[in-house]
Amino acid sequence: MVQQTTPEPTIVDEAAIRALLEGRLDDPFAVLGPHWTAEGPLVRAFLPGCRRAEVVGRADGSLYGVLEAVGEGGLMAAPVSSADPYILRIDWGDTVQETEDPYSFPLLLGEVDVYLLGEGTHLEIGRCLGAQAIEVDGVPGVRFAVWAPNAERVSVIGDFNNWDGRRHMMRKRLEAGVFEIFIPRLTPGHRYKFEIRGPGAVLPFEKSDPVGLQFEAAPSTAAVVTDPAPFAWTDDVWMAERGERQSASAAISVYEIHAGSWRHRDGGADWGFLIETLIPYVRDMGFTHIELLPVMEHPFGGSWGYQPLGLFAPTSRYGTPRDFAAFVDACHAAGIGVLLDWVPAHFPTDPHGLGNFDGTPLYEHADPREGFHQDWNTLIFNLGRNEVIAYLIASALEWLQHFHIDGLRVDAVASMLYRDYSRSSDAWIPNEYGGRENLESVAFLKRLNEVVREKVPGAITIAEESTTWPGVSAPLEEGGLGFDFKWNMGWMNDTLFYASQNPIYRRWHHDKVTFGLSYAFTERFVLPISHDEVVHGKRSLIGRMPGDRWQRFANMRAILGLMWMHPGKKLLFMGCEIAQEREWNHDAELDWWHLDDPMHAGVQSLVRDLNHLYAREPALHLRDAEQGGFQWVLVDERELSLYAFIRWDPMGFSPVLVVANMTPEPRLGFTLGVPKSGFWREVLNSDAGVYGGSNHGNFGGVKTRGHGAQGFPDSIEVTVPPLGVVAFRFEGE
Repeated sequence: MVQQTTPEPTIVDEAAIRALLEGRLDDPFAVLGPHWTAEGPLVRAFLPGCRRAEVVGRADGSLYGVLEAVGEGGLMAAPVSSADPYILRIDWGDTVQETEDPYSFPLLLGEVDVYLLGEGTHLEIGRCLGAQAIEVDGVPGVRFAVWAPNAERVSVIGDFNNWDGRRHMMRKRLEAGVFEIFIPRLTPGHRYKFEIRGPGAVLPFEKSDPVGLQFEAAPSTAAVVTDPAPFAWTDDVWMAERGERQSASAAISVYEIHAGSWRHRDGGADWGFLIETLIPYVRDMGFTHIELLPVMEHPFGGSWGYQPLGLFAPTSRYGTPRDFAAFVDACHAAGIGVLLDWVPAHFPTDPHGLGNFDGTPLYEHADPREGFHQDWNTLIFNLGRNEVIAYLIASALEWLQHFHIDGLRVDAVASMLYRDYSRSSDAWIPNEYGGRENLESVAFLKRLNEVVREKVPGAITIAEESTTWPGVSAPLEEGGLGFDFKWNMGWMNDTLFYASQNPIYRRWHHDKVTFGLSYAFTERFVLPISHDEVVHGKRSLIGRMPGDRWQRFANMRAILGLMWMHPGKKLLFMGCEIAQEREWNHDAELDWWHLDDPMHAGVQSLVRDLNHLYAREPALHLRDAEQGGFQWVLVDERELSLYAFIRWDPMGFSPVLVVANMTPEPRLGFTLGVPKSGFWREVLNSDAGVYGGSNHGNFGGVKTRGHGAQGFPDSIEVTVPPLGVVAFRFEGE
């Protein structure tokens, strides 16, 4: 029970008793639990409200002693007849509880864990801190641990101790700034928080677990002890092959969704329902990946997950962590990858969250010029602190390793890279060299990508980065940030601006389409039409299109055709594929009734066919990131708003010629130069009747004419439909 060392006084110091009763005791193990006194072994326990308490042998249930009150308030003590392991038998009036004494257990965090936590380099925080259901000396229970180096006292409070911060005060590991305690016989499902008394604080405050693995449903904020049983994964083949499926030469087409508003059953959605409905839909549509807006636990649903506080836990809105794992496993069984939006750039100021966690700015910068996002009213992680870096990287690994996520899209990278991001000249602090670059963030992002490559082979990282920062997707060994891909925000802004222009004025904006090709191969790009582009008054994608109803739909089909033919991976937000008329509303499901209209159904059919064509044609994806995979045929036909280019496969056997007419005037018998003589089969026509078009086309394909044009050795004569995109694959002589 307790090692016989120098005997302690039998009587507890009055100041210690007062500190215990007031919840100020900084070393509870010095007072509570088993102790060796001059009179022999003694047990003390804090049991306010109990009627009677006994100390009995764990092995045989024999009575060791009866606890008696020490003053008033709940402290009890008893000399005991044995130093062997014991159980407290507590009569609460309405029930009798038998449990081991939390203060009878030794230090549980291993020396390696303590060393790495103290050094700030522990990368498995999700398996170390928080609430871990374990067994100690044959006794099941939960070990709680939390990093709070500046706190005077930390307690675990929960539905198992009447949320009383005096009942389970924790032991502080000074070398790591971590508090820990093992609560025996506690089981998964219990709710808990940490009650913290900060330095000099008069009153304690409550915080959610930064490493909570599960949370109760919002707006409640307690964490939940989660079931430690491992999930039975069935995706070994997928995990072994996903590196090739997600390479720079793969046909990656991403369907971005908000899990709660894609489709509803009984007014909402859950992972089981999405397994039944979303996965078959995505597979039928030909998308290779689902990208989920952040599913990390977040207090405010209106943030869509972009203000998370539970960076280790799937939100309870859609089910349990095991339900989420089952969704990922089902996606992999269907051949679909899963990407998550992940937010290391900032976190919300909710009082139960990470802000001022131990009574000091622990996770955030103290100076608001570094630590507060004015645009979003959020706090900024202090990436100059090793413990914060380790915390975030451990979060990333939790999703990639524990939940088998295939990649993380890192949100708001631009805001991380620049100290003056969206700030006035007097509202930021230069770096140590006087510059605007955030050197700590750069080091963090490089470290993140280094660890992901090392620990999770085959997983990818994608940067949402909107500036000209060089080498975002360049390898670390070449001085880059090490991301696998970068969102092409320039392409997105130019394309959507161009799409919204009346065709009569497009001649003045011709370069909005061509300019992107001048830098298309400086990074490995994803072309995103994301959730951000269909909210907050920007209108839906179809809502941006000019002209009458026919022209609006034709124009949208042409833009989508150009997007899929353009170098770069594809990302489309849910609802765009059915040409949803209204802006996205996170509280409502998509307007699936649109599909009763042939024009809307035609857009959906086009997106499906574009995905399958993109995957089928090597020229359209194998050289997405190579300059040699693209060649202009018509680059400056601005008066006609015509574009033509060739996508080359690696061997040059089956190039694809793409022609776009961005006016409502069909171009009949238009001559285009081609690099090869023979038959060019029409493999795409966005104006096809099946998509709601006017059926201007080329009757399956065209043959070369035997004389050159536009600098090419041969040529073809084609019909380019109004507001349409056509593509031709070379099929030989």
